[in-house]
Amino acid sequence: MTPSMRALSVHLLTATGAVFAMLAMLAAVEEKWSLMFLWLVVAFAVDGIDGPLARKYDVKTNAPQFDGALMDLIIDYLTYVFIPAYALFKSGMLPGWTGWITIIVVTFASVVYFADTRMKTKDNSFSGFPGCWNMVAIVLFGLQPGFWTILLIVITLAVAMFLPLKFIHPVRTERWRKVSLPMILAWTFFAGWAAWVDFHPASWAHWGLVATSVYLLGAGIAQQLIPARSA
Repeated sequence: MTPSMRALSVHLLTATGAVFAMLAMLAAVEEKWSLMFLWLVVAFAVDGIDGPLARKYDVKTNAPQFDGALMDLIIDYLTYVFIPAYALFKSGMLPGWTGWITIIVVTFASVVYFADTRMKTKDNSFSGFPGCWNMVAIVLFGLQPGFWTILLIVITLAVAMFLPLKFIHPVRTERWRKVSLPMILAWTFFAGWAAWVDFHPASWAHWGLVATSVYLLGAGIAQQLIPARSA
């Protein structure tokens, strides 16, 4: 296979995320939340592997006719923001005006954040909460907290998108990557497990999701507080 064909294959892999987004949306419309999250987990897994492959096969050089970063951003908005926001709104966990506040805050703040040219830091982390509402939503579906708690979490994270707080990219942030990579793999496993058992309250998957989510949310801020050792 030629370098251009390999690079094109990576673009096509990225594009499958749009198909998984549509399948997730169809499940959401029918309020099949577990199935919706299973498709979102598949899309999340694709998003985790297409970036390293794109760099390995140098898609910018070998398949420059397609903008992989733009393709990825479009799909990310669907799978990370739009569909999870819809699910929170339609699930019944946020009654009345709280649901409307949530979808407005999540979709508006996220599109502004995704367009911000300052969203990446020098070490390939994110400046501000990176709009991973799919990860937030699946934990909320698993734990089923009260609507005031959900609303507080949503507003807090939306504000955190525009604060000078660092959030790691589990694959690209080099510092603590030996811990971060297993954590994101564990998170993906627990997310799929929780959705597979239809968020059964007795499932240990929920606590695995909480533990891994706490690390993924807090690692970047911890790195800001703990100076890196000089080489």
